[in-house]
Amino acid sequence: MGQNTTTPIQPLQRLSRDQIATTGDLLALKNELIEEIKDLLKVRQNSPQKPWLKSADVRRMLSISDGTLQTLRINGTIPYTKIGGAIYYAYEDIVKLMEENRIHNR
Repeated sequence: MGQNTTTPIQPLQRLSRDQIATTGDLLALKNELIEEIKDLLKVRQNSPQKPWLKSADVRRMLSISDGTLQTLRINGTIPYTKIGGAIYYAYEDIVKLMEENRIHNR
């Protein structure tokens, strides 16, 4: 028959006191991680927005299709700059468009 291929059992190692994590240690780690994540989010929110956006960025911002974006360009709703084959939109113009078309319901 086949050979017995079991591995020898390793003796249990004793853990020293400084190797054991307590519930308090885990809670402290959780709180530290939460604070670090909050700090990272604050930095990200305060980072400056790119002044110029490409079509894909604008489509994503407005959740619109290529055709709708093209229509907004053609009818003059969204100003743009064309350099070579690339089309760019000023971030401020997109925000202004959103503000001008805001609907206030009471």
